[in-house]
Amino acid sequence: MSWYNRRFLLLSGLAMLAGCGFAPAYGPGGAGAALMGQVAVEAPDTRASYLLTQEIETRLGRPANPRYALIPVVTLRTQAMAINRSNVASRFNLLGSVAYSLRDLSTGATLTTGEVTSFTGYSATGTTVAVQAAERDAEARLMAILADQVLTRLLAADLPQPE
Repeated sequence: MSWYNRRFLLLSGLAMLAGCGFAPAYGPGGAGAALMGQVAVEAPDTRASYLLTQEIETRLGRPANPRYALIPVVTLRTQAMAINRSNVASRFNLLGSVAYSLRDLSTGATLTTGEVTSFTGYSATGTTVAVQAAERDAEARLMAILADQVLTRLLAADLPQPE
């Protein structure tokens, strides 16, 4: 493919994106502007929900005067993946899901709801302390993954823009 054709393809692709109304999420007027510093996450009651709240607040900021309330419900489950000849599991998957709803605090209306799921794995070989550390690390990784998914869904939701 010649350089001319590549440039034409690139420019036509950019023109199509501009024509379809594409706008950066965190740019002026983007969906991210409606969420930055505006979302209060419900107080966590487990380590997993604390990690999820921490990840969300790291990305959106902790609000002083929130406009929205995010209510996440975290569910975790462990599944044995590798079993050795002695019938002992040596690898586990940590499966997680977050059911969430976003409410407008001024009207009490639920703006969007949904559920995201993912998993991560960890090794159960080694000392008891090493296995516990691997499990805690897997939980932190999983909460970061699920927080990203929740925020992606919230950015894609058609939320009212701030005035």
